[in-house]
Amino acid sequence: MVLSKLDEEVRVDPEGDCEERTYGLGSNEFRGLFHPEGYRFMVGFSLDPYPTFRYEAGGVYVAKRVAMPYGKNMVVSSYWVLNTLREAVEFRVRPLVVMRHIYEVTDVERSPLSFRVDPLSGGGFILSEPNYPYRLMLYSTSGEYIPDPRGGFWIRRIYLRADGFRGEECLDDNYSPGSFRFRVEPEGSGSLHLVASAWKDGCEPPDGLERLDRDRVERLLEGDEDRVRASIRRPLRKVSEAAPEGFRWLKDEVAWLLGSAGSFIVETDRPKGLSVIAGYHWFGLWGRDALISLPGLTLVTGRFGDAAEILETMSLYCRDGLIPNCIPERPFKADVQPSYNSVDSSLWFVNAVFQYLKYTGDFGFVSRRLWGTMKSIIDSYIEGTRFGIRMDGDCLLKHGPQLTWMDVVVGGVPVTPRSGKAVEVEALWYNALRIMEFLACKFGYQRDASNYHWMAVKAKESFNAKFWNSEGGYLFDVVEGERGDPSLRPNQIFAVSLDFPLLGGSRAVRVVEVVWRRLWATYGLRTLDRSDPRYVGRYVGGWAQRDRAYHNGTVWAWLIGPFVTAFLKVKGYGEKWRRFAAEAFFRPLLVDEPLRAGLGSFSEIFDGDPPHTPRGCISQAWSVAEPLRALLEDVLYVRPPFERELLG
Repeated sequence: MVLSKLDEEVRVDPEGDCEERTYGLGSNEFRGLFHPEGYRFMVGFSLDPYPTFRYEAGGVYVAKRVAMPYGKNMVVSSYWVLNTLREAVEFRVRPLVVMRHIYEVTDVERSPLSFRVDPLSGGGFILSEPNYPYRLMLYSTSGEYIPDPRGGFWIRRIYLRADGFRGEECLDDNYSPGSFRFRVEPEGSGSLHLVASAWKDGCEPPDGLERLDRDRVERLLEGDEDRVRASIRRPLRKVSEAAPEGFRWLKDEVAWLLGSAGSFIVETDRPKGLSVIAGYHWFGLWGRDALISLPGLTLVTGRFGDAAEILETMSLYCRDGLIPNCIPERPFKADVQPSYNSVDSSLWFVNAVFQYLKYTGDFGFVSRRLWGTMKSIIDSYIEGTRFGIRMDGDCLLKHGPQLTWMDVVVGGVPVTPRSGKAVEVEALWYNALRIMEFLACKFGYQRDASNYHWMAVKAKESFNAKFWNSEGGYLFDVVEGERGDPSLRPNQIFAVSLDFPLLGGSRAVRVVEVVWRRLWATYGLRTLDRSDPRYVGRYVGGWAQRDRAYHNGTVWAWLIGPFVTAFLKVKGYGEKWRRFAAEAFFRPLLVDEPLRAGLGSFSEIFDGDPPHTPRGCISQAWSVAEPLRALLEDVLYVRPPFERELLG
């Protein structure tokens, strides 16, 4: 992080005869106080499509809009000032800068910083620090930049409340090198675009950034706004056309998800392509999250080109039949490698390719660009690959500990190890075998298709013999050897929800009923039944305490997707049940959540106990993607156009 925030200030009659009046519009929290208290002057906020803040201070009206144009290395903060007074006004914007990782704080007593500020012609500066390989450029389209006469100053110990709540370092020092200013005449108006960009040493700075004038910035923002609105308008039309009378309320609420969906799709380098950011503010590129999110972010929204590019990017990372769990910013350097400790990411890749085919029917692209990766995944799993992953004699998949999505480690020990045969892994494995059987037949590999077929038949037979918990009336969460783990968790829902389910008939109905009655919790599914002695109902405290709660009761919104798919599948997709699902499973999330944490988006997790406070990332890719997919495909029943061809 290099630019921490911008603090705004209105100064009335700065050079007149009357006493100057100053209104600070920023808000900084310190231990026990706020200064300035700009929130007192805020009179409105909107997200249409960019965050826009509105203030009124002593007869001066200010609107601030923050935009990040897609594909551009810049943030543009735009200000419009209306002065209704008979006195002149000076409007100031003071940047506060740091030089740190997002997980750290700045303490200048412990680690002194020495910033260098080089002025730009026309107003602005480039800031650097000799011990850090980064540059920050700030430039204004109007007004002037005035360096602080003291050579800059530090604002010490700003309190970061969310970090403090999480038991982390929470006092941050910010540096102010100066301020941008422009004058607004009595009963006049004015505007300012402040453009920020950052880059690393050895990389080219954004070409021509310092030459962006007001007109070019405004054209750039208008074009980006048109792009955002179009990305919302297209799928929203589907909702309007498909929604019967009882679903009309969904249209306005779904717009939140559609507006948020595009924010997770990002460009990567090494290899060049598109991928998915798992969540904001803390997460990066995660293979599992990207592939689970792909249908909701790209397919139901009609972004088929993006979907193809994401799949191709992910295929380039495949090693030993494994798609990475976590992809670093600069992968495949000597000291920075992707983390491959995931048994299910590769299986989610196979599933994502099939979902892509259901929407596009583009078998040629899959055959040319993805089939080789898919085959290497299945062959590696059959023969055996890293982390103890291999097909067993019963045609189910064995694997080591800490390889599923429930992968938290505390003190070097997995909280939910789940080694052996995890229920959702077997569901994904069977689903993948059936997909491979279909595609091998389609592409003319009859011998492979026959092999995949008999393995799938054997896997389904073995699964139903070993995983059914007759005492509880649901599926074991893990089977290891002859022992089944009766922990009631949501992972079993995938045995019903996937295109090729392991369960049918009364067992499928029973699993859905048990998961609904015992794990549903307003905004998603709990990760553990409340009656279990290991259940933790609140995600609070330090790292270790929170990690123990992460998959032991915490609610995950992304699980709404597979749950609703399974629920409506066993109900036969009747309109009565689709209406019920909209009201019972979606209305609380769609109506409440966009206004609670990350405005306009959905949080990563929620407390297991009421009132189910949102926690974790304030905007999570699969928390947006999976509810959006299930809402369109299952509740509104807008089915993929090539689904019948693939599934009959």
